[in-house]
Amino acid sequence: MFSFSSSAMVDRPFDWAYQLEDLGYTGWEIVNEGRQKLTLDTIQEARKIVETTNLVITLHLPYSDLNLASMNQPIWEETVKQMKSCLSFASEFSSLAVVHPGHLSPLGMQMPDKAWFQNILGIQEICDHASELNMNIAVENMVNMPALFGRRPEEILGILETVDRENIGFIFDVGHANTNKNIDKFLELRDLIIHAHVHDNHGERDEHLPIGNGTVPWSKVMEALSDYKGRIVTEARTLEEGQRSVNRLIKLMISK
Repeated sequence: MFSFSSSAMVDRPFDWAYQLEDLGYTGWEIVNEGRQKLTLDTIQEARKIVETTNLVITLHLPYSDLNLASMNQPIWEETVKQMKSCLSFASEFSSLAVVHPGHLSPLGMQMPDKAWFQNILGIQEICDHASELNMNIAVENMVNMPALFGRRPEEILGILETVDRENIGFIFDVGHANTNKNIDKFLELRDLIIHAHVHDNHGERDEHLPIGNGTVPWSKVMEALSDYKGRIVTEARTLEEGQRSVNRLIKLMISK
């Protein structure tokens, strides 16, 4: 049930993924950024890992310099295009992809309702493309930055309800919720959670610390998710810190 993901390692080749099973992982979430982005050049490397390991592969769609809520139509179209491309590359070995909601640009801040509509339309297009590939889309709650959509439970609910697609769900990012001081409120949506990202921080910024090195109330979180059947993805800065997080989560589960 544990997968590894790391945006801190996107400048490295894929070879480190061969170590994951030895570290106690059964899955890998590919972050489509930098050298990990799935392209014609990298897809062969990803296929080799899929074919020579038993790792369950999930996908994190790209986010750098992209914006599903962009008011600049060519930028919005390019955002959707790149995300669809990653879905197409991964569809042969993955059935779930994580997406960040859009954010308010300076123009979007003047017309937030129109930016919200762009965000919804973009996620609908991604969901429709994913549906053709038999994939699900998981919308992630975001870190405490005022311009980002999806920081509050009511925003996530609004996205899910307005997008209105059968293949959409909620990915609960525990660390992000901790920066917004709303873990308890997000746990009320636990029946909608189809995927989870876990990492720690001190409640102010997105530090991506190992489990137990910050202020997240992990006992409460794991108790609330006791019936959760999806994957738990440690978003770690290094393989060693990811393994430490897995070991601590297992101890919490055993103690319940």
